[in-house]
Amino acid sequence: MKLETLEQLFIDELQDLHGAETMLIKALPQMADAAHSAQLRQAFQDHLEETRGHVERIEHILEKIQNGKVKGKKCKGMEGLIDEGNERIKASGDPAVVDAGLIAAAQRIEHYEIAAYGCAKTYAELLGDDASCRLLEQTLDEEKAADEKLTELAMTLINPQAARA
Repeated sequence: MKLETLEQLFIDELQDLHGAETMLIKALPQMADAAHSAQLRQAFQDHLEETRGHVERIEHILEKIQNGKVKGKKCKGMEGLIDEGNERIKASGDPAVVDAGLIAAAQRIEHYEIAAYGCAKTYAELLGDDASCRLLEQTLDEEKAADEKLTELAMTLINPQAARA
């Protein structure tokens, strides 16, 4: 791949995010099914709905800057994070400990997304693309909120239970 302009990098980042979010739409139901805690299961289900909206936003931006075309790409980073998450999904043992592992895997994913959306938003700002910047900021805020929700569940419910196992 040849990157000559910030716009090319921006498009590449969006295509990567599209691939990442598409993979996550398939992974989140599996994480929800593996969760023992009803609150954790609900957090995964809620984020699945948000993730569908993330894909729609990315597609809207890509359609605008690629003349109606949406071309994603395989996100190798997300693929690796989901592979690690699958290890936690398949794990057996104390339910709270398994749930703590699921939260850790999910937070790795959230942190990856926060970094990627932060970069894409910055590129949109520098390119003067205010509409894309607003959409990316909205998604970035949702990713941060999902991470905070997972932290809250971990600290107040799941991890204390896992510590007693």
